[in-house]
Amino acid sequence: MNKAKLVELVHEKIGGTKKSAEELVDMIFDSIAGELKRGNDVSLSGFGIFAVKTRAAREARNPRTGATVHVPSMKVPKFRPAKALKELVR
Repeated sequence: MNKAKLVELVHEKIGGTKKSAEELVDMIFDSIAGELKRGNDVSLSGFGIFAVKTRAAREARNPRTGATVHVPSMKVPKFRPAKALKELVR
């Protein structure tokens, strides 16, 4: 499923215009991204938890040259599915 398909499902469910459905989907994604940017977790009951994880700095190798490269620490998004979602997928 892609964003356009999700917008179509929301439009069918709530009615109104497709533009309003797209704005709703965008608002939800922007809200989740905004909370993650501030370092907060987003917990959706029965679905899962979006969180920010900090990866430690490390040394890696360039596969082309074999040279050692320093990779700095960074924050990355993480998703942990809820038990209900895991059971639904099985």
